[in-house]
Amino acid sequence: MRAVATVGITTGDGVLTGLQLQNIALIDRLELEFGSGFTVLTGETGAGKSILLDALDAVLGGAQGVAGQRLLRDGSERARIEAGFQLTPQLRHWLSRAEFEPEDELLVSREWKHQGGGRWSSRSRLNGTLVNRQQLLSLRPLLIDLTVQGQTQLLAKPGQQRQWLDRLGGSSLAALKLDVAAAWQGWCESSAALEAVEREQQRFQDERADQEALLEQLEAAGLEDPREEQRLEQEQDRLVHGVRLQEGLAQLFRRLRDGADQAPSLQDHLAAAIQELQSMAQLDRSLEELRNQALDLEANVELLLRSLDHYGQALESDPEHLDRIQERLAELKRLQRRHGLDLAGLIERRDDLQQRLGEGGYEADLQQLRIREQAQRQRRDQANAALRQARSEAATALQASLLKQLPPMGLANVRFEVELRAADPADHGADAVCFLFSANPGQPLAPLTEVASGGEMSRFLLALKTTLAAVDGSSTLLFDEIDTGVSGRVSGAMADLLRSLGQHRQVFCVTHQPLVAAVADHHFRVSKHVEDGVTHTRVSHLRDTAARRQELAELAGGEQADAYAASLLDQRSA
Repeated sequence: MRAVATVGITTGDGVLTGLQLQNIALIDRLELEFGSGFTVLTGETGAGKSILLDALDAVLGGAQGVAGQRLLRDGSERARIEAGFQLTPQLRHWLSRAEFEPEDELLVSREWKHQGGGRWSSRSRLNGTLVNRQQLLSLRPLLIDLTVQGQTQLLAKPGQQRQWLDRLGGSSLAALKLDVAAAWQGWCESSAALEAVEREQQRFQDERADQEALLEQLEAAGLEDPREEQRLEQEQDRLVHGVRLQEGLAQLFRRLRDGADQAPSLQDHLAAAIQELQSMAQLDRSLEELRNQALDLEANVELLLRSLDHYGQALESDPEHLDRIQERLAELKRLQRRHGLDLAGLIERRDDLQQRLGEGGYEADLQQLRIREQAQRQRRDQANAALRQARSEAATALQASLLKQLPPMGLANVRFEVELRAADPADHGADAVCFLFSANPGQPLAPLTEVASGGEMSRFLLALKTTLAAVDGSSTLLFDEIDTGVSGRVSGAMADLLRSLGQHRQVFCVTHQPLVAAVADHHFRVSKHVEDGVTHTRVSHLRDTAARRQELAELAGGEQADAYAASLLDQRSA
């Protein structure tokens, strides 16, 4: 394994602090450190400049499946990317919500392992803890904002232009979007509830004849007591076993009151015991308590006898009454089997049918639900209107900013408008956002994605990202050859914009333009070299003026390249 090549600069306020690669493309091992300001990556075509940005994309949830495997160095069994980020308040908040332990920095890594048969496994970690792709994609906007030349596909993505416009609206617009989402959810719930009852009402009306017949049947059954079945079964048991129960009562009376087999009864024995205790208590007063207990026992026996007598009087042997009970039980069981409900359920069903088939039916419920749905609809529409107003203000600000930034970049006759059209309400509002663009006199405004050339799109995206950078956080801005195909004068204007942007944000740019490279705070050269028949990518930090001058001259080319490069650096230092 080759030794790790390390190049770096002092870390300042930039979010991205370092990048480590192992077996990625033509890189076997590489470790880079980054700082704040504006950083450029230059080098010959195919050297691997863009691979550094591709690696950042991959480690933060991009390059899935085959696309990820294309990043890996041929013949390797393992590959790894690790990116270090300085913690910002937004990052700390995200980590806290995701229940990650606080750290001094954030390390995001992704590792591939060859499984054999052309299969690879991939795992991602945050500070050593496994995370899924959804978590990375949620975190990604807080870390990087990647822009590539001719990002037409992204511009055409449904809702993307709306999202960019919303970013310009800042925290106040974000709060309105939360209100819109909550109002939308409330309306969805109330609308669904209303539709459900309306469907139930329609179904009920379609089955009204059957429902009326059922109600008639349940009313005829005379269901009132949900415990009727249990009560009738108890009564049935008493009637069926009446003779045996009467025999048992007679035996009890004989033993308790009358005496059995010429023997004294329990009452006789208790009376004798009480008399004896009374005599003994006259000799020992401590026995009075036991006598009292005996008296209580006698009273309880008397109470038991009265209860048994009452029970015996209620006993009857009435075959006709038994038949009526058994017929009623059979009827109740048939009803329960037919409708799959117990007695309580049948009674509830009858009461519900009486209400539904009576005057008004579902109308009371429907009226209440309609009032609620209308209130939620009004809340939804008011939230959407407030959001539209905020978007209209953001659109005015975006138009003003871009119309100021685009003319110096060779678009002197540019026209740009943000069109807000009414759309079906959703959780993001009721607006469709379309960027309208015209670069030439006489050319009507049309959707940006339909009329902008690659170069125009690059300049538009740079101006857009510059505008957004002033209001939406501290993520690192990455531009991949966004200045390709523009003239020297336009390149200079883009360079000025990138340099100005780098004073407030950490900015990276892959470029072939010497004008852009000359204004950078930090300059890295990416090159290829062959060692032992194997091609490797090397990254060098150009620390001194001479090294930068040479690289700028190579970018410029021509007989006067060296003098031109020297003049660019002189202008930068002036």
